[in-house]
Amino acid sequence: MTLKRRFDFLAHLLKASVRQHHREMIPVFSPHIPAEAVVIDVGAHAGQFSKLFARMAPQGRVYAFEPSAYARSILTRSLAFNRLPQVTVIPMGLSDAPAELILRTPIKARGGLGFGIAHFGEDGQDTRDTMDQVVPLTTLDAFAQQEGLTHLDFLKADVEGWEVNVLKGGLKTLAKFKPALFLEISDVSLARAGAKPSDIWDLLRPLGYRAHKGPDFTAVDGYAGVEDYLFVAE
Repeated sequence: MTLKRRFDFLAHLLKASVRQHHREMIPVFSPHIPAEAVVIDVGAHAGQFSKLFARMAPQGRVYAFEPSAYARSILTRSLAFNRLPQVTVIPMGLSDAPAELILRTPIKARGGLGFGIAHFGEDGQDTRDTMDQVVPLTTLDAFAQQEGLTHLDFLKADVEGWEVNVLKGGLKTLAKFKPALFLEISDVSLARAGAKPSDIWDLLRPLGYRAHKGPDFTAVDGYAGVEDYLFVAE
């Protein structure tokens, strides 16, 4: 690890450990995350959402899926520092089928890692070098069965365009438990994975989900630009 990356790692770790982002989302999330909630955080990154979920559900369980070794090295230390044992870190990604894929982490101009935008697939537009890592993938359905989940209240996915794959691998679980879904949706990112925003609506509408677009989370009938979307089953 270069000296630059050592300093970056310490800065990332400090920020992840002592700051709590996304507090403004508590009123949006609280109707869907009771104290005993089971939450799945797909693409947990450095753990800001996982920490928030754990504090909202102190008697619950948070499963933090993070396939990136770099991000996970920050995530696990941050959770330990904050004494949040109800968060279980899963060193895998979620997809539509079990597999191994290359996770590409862009290298910034000054040599730092853009670990917040690590992604599967290539779009042919980003000319930056990447740090590549082969990572294991499972499905939400397989995980839910393996863990014997009896309920699932909330799922957040920020996976840089892999959202359709995550949903396809969890349709049985979504149909059974109807968790609220918090998804970052970008047409450009989805295209990198060979998908489009309408694919998400096509998967979720038959399950009774309705979308609400951030930042004010008003109801929308379809994709209305790059943003966070909250899907709630009616």
